[in-house]
Amino acid sequence: MRNPLYVVLAAGLLLAATACSADPTTNVSAETGGVNTSADQKRVEVKKNEAAAALLPAKVRERGTLIVGGGYGSGSVPLGFYADDNKTPIGLEVDIAYLVAGELGLKPEIEVTSWENLFVGLDSGKYDVGFSNITVTEKRKQKYDFATYRKDDIAFEAKKGGTWKVAGGKDIAGKTIAVGSGTNQEKILVDWNEENIKAGLPAATIKYFQQSTDTYLALSSGRIDGYFGPNPSIAYHIQTSGETESIGKFSGAGPTLQGLIAATTKKDSGLVKAYQAALDAAIADGSYAKVLERWNVSTEAVEKSEINPPGLPITD
Repeated sequence: MRNPLYVVLAAGLLLAATACSADPTTNVSAETGGVNTSADQKRVEVKKNEAAAALLPAKVRERGTLIVGGGYGSGSVPLGFYADDNKTPIGLEVDIAYLVAGELGLKPEIEVTSWENLFVGLDSGKYDVGFSNITVTEKRKQKYDFATYRKDDIAFEAKKGGTWKVAGGKDIAGKTIAVGSGTNQEKILVDWNEENIKAGLPAATIKYFQQSTDTYLALSSGRIDGYFGPNPSIAYHIQTSGETESIGKFSGAGPTLQGLIAATTKKDSGLVKAYQAALDAAIADGSYAKVLERWNVSTEAVEKSEINPPGLPITD
């Protein structure tokens, strides 16, 4: 069965169902003029960075592969989803994983799973790293090491033409809002809700959907007022659907700190310095900028990778 998010994307862009060539910088199909969602991605390629590769533990270097967990089993365009062959993982996070693996002289093995099982796999050592729009948080830092590679911006999406705008927590009072379970935006939403209840404001109703298509059906039918999710996904949906708009954008780490997305590995696995070095090498050689450009997220670029920077605070 074809991934449902791909169906939404294809309908919005009138993509051809056959493989097509693409400009690797823009990811635009030469044949259709739309976004290339074929299995042949023409990804940005890099040469092995010997200094970064030398930081790998011997067992990983000798194995020759980087086992990557991607927690987007239900699809999250453009972060991680299936190509039109319904089996090849593609997207921004996949491209970043390929860059890091390439700089380290490794072959990437992308294993798509659910968001929850991604962390189970990291805990067990099944995955060497998670590339899945994972935000650095202080709570996660207790169990994982992080090497950052992108700013984390999150946004509210609502039907076009309304008057509702979200500038802060008070603006969600009394609204019905969908959010992904276990995400940092869920934590922010829950914290805001608790503050509003203490202040005597009406509680927001928080809804959870397994598929993004279900979220957008609920939004179009008026069963929810809005969706709170990753800014790249929301910006992409707004562009392709023409029916919604962004009504507020925030840092994924709260009002006082710029959130950051990071390569995530089990704490003390010995891998995080190699990831940082690979990411810095990709930034320096220009391949990183090309990947962000091809998925239209250049505004979320960082100047360097950081290991375990301050993240979304623990408030409970």
